[in-house]
Amino acid sequence: MEPRQNFLKLEKQFSLAVYPKRDLVIVAGKGSLVKDETGKEYIDCTAGHGVAGVGHGNEAVIRAITRQARRLITCSGTFYNDTRALLLEKLVNIAPAGLNRVFLCNSGTEAVEAALKLARFTTGKTDFICAVKGFHGRTMGALSATYNPKYKTEFLPLVPGFHFAPFNNISPLIKQVEENPDRFAGIILEPVQGEGGVHIGRQDYFREVRAICDERGIMLIIDEVQTGFGRTGRMFGLEHFDIPVDMMCVAKAMAGGVPMGAVLCAPHIREAQGKHGSTFGGNPLACAAASAVIDFIKENRLPEQAAEKGRFLLEKLKKIKSAKIREVRGLGLMIGIELKEKVTPYIQGLVNEGVLTLPAGSTVLRLLPPLVIDYNQLETVVEKIQKVL
Repeated sequence: MEPRQNFLKLEKQFSLAVYPKRDLVIVAGKGSLVKDETGKEYIDCTAGHGVAGVGHGNEAVIRAITRQARRLITCSGTFYNDTRALLLEKLVNIAPAGLNRVFLCNSGTEAVEAALKLARFTTGKTDFICAVKGFHGRTMGALSATYNPKYKTEFLPLVPGFHFAPFNNISPLIKQVEENPDRFAGIILEPVQGEGGVHIGRQDYFREVRAICDERGIMLIIDEVQTGFGRTGRMFGLEHFDIPVDMMCVAKAMAGGVPMGAVLCAPHIREAQGKHGSTFGGNPLACAAASAVIDFIKENRLPEQAAEKGRFLLEKLKKIKSAKIREVRGLGLMIGIELKEKVTPYIQGLVNEGVLTLPAGSTVLRLLPPLVIDYNQLETVVEKIQKVL
C-alpha cells in the first residue's frame, strides 16, 4: 500500500472540497469497526452518516452484489427486471400500512425531490410546510425544504413556496394552514430530526398533523432517510406514531452502502409517467443489495436490537458526570449528546481515542453506529466519551 501522505495529497489535489475533512484515510471495515491505512482500528459511530446499518463488509450484501454483478448490473426503468420486482415486493411488505407503490432512485435528496414533485402533481397545489431545524437534502428542492440558513444563503433564490413552523408545536402550523387553506400541497417532517440535533417527534404532534392533512387535502410526507430500516428501534420511525402517511422517503441504510433511495406512496398519489424518472434508479445491482439488507434486518431482528442497544447506551451516557453535558436524548441507535459548548474539539478527541462520531449542529455529538454493534463496543464508546469530556 502506498504511503498515507500520498492518499491525502491526491484527494486534496483533485477533489473539489465540499466536506470538512478529518485527517484519516479509511481503507477497510468490518461490522462496527473501520481501519485506516496505518492499521489502526476505530469504532465507527458514524456508519457513513447512518448508511452502514447492517455493518461494514456484510457478507450477505457482498454475496448478493457479487451474484447480481455477474448477471446484470444495469437495466433501464423502461424494461421490467426480476431483481427489481422482488425488491419492490419486499419493500411494500415491510412498509407501514397503506404504502403500496414505490419509486426507486439513488439517494435521500432524490427521494425528497420526487416526493415534492408528486405532492404538487397529485394536489395541484404549490406550497409546503416544513419544520424548523429540519434537514432534507442539498439539491434545490430538498434544500428549499431544509431550515438551516447556513446551507442555503449562497444559493438563493431557491424554489419558492416553502414555509417553516416549529417542530412538535402544532399551533403555528395550524395558523399557517388557516391563513392559506388552499395553498399547501404537502407537509414534510422527519420522525427524529437528525442533522437538526436529534430531536424526537411526539406522537400527539404527528397525529394532529395527520388530522390537518386529512381536513385540507394536504399530503403528509415523512422523511425516513436517516431513521429508516431499523435505526430508531422500529423498521421505520413513523411506526412509533401509528398514523397513515401519503409518502415516505427512504435511502441511506437501504442498500448496505450501495447508493439507493425510494419514495413509498399511498394509492392516491398520481402516477407520473413521463413526468419523472431516474437513469440509475432501481438498477439491479442496488436492488440486489437492498433485498439482501432487508432479509438480514428481518432475520437478525435488527430493529429490536437497535431498541435494546439504544436503551442500554442512553442509560450509560446519562450516567456520565460532566458539567459540559446539557442533555442526552435519542431513539434506538440514534443518539444526541447536547453540550454547553462547541462539539468539534470533542469529535477530534474521540478520533484520537479510536471512536468516530458526528456533529448534529454546532453543539450536539451524534452517534449513529451500525445496528450490529456489540455491547462491549458500546461500553468502550461510553468510556471514551466520558474521557474526552
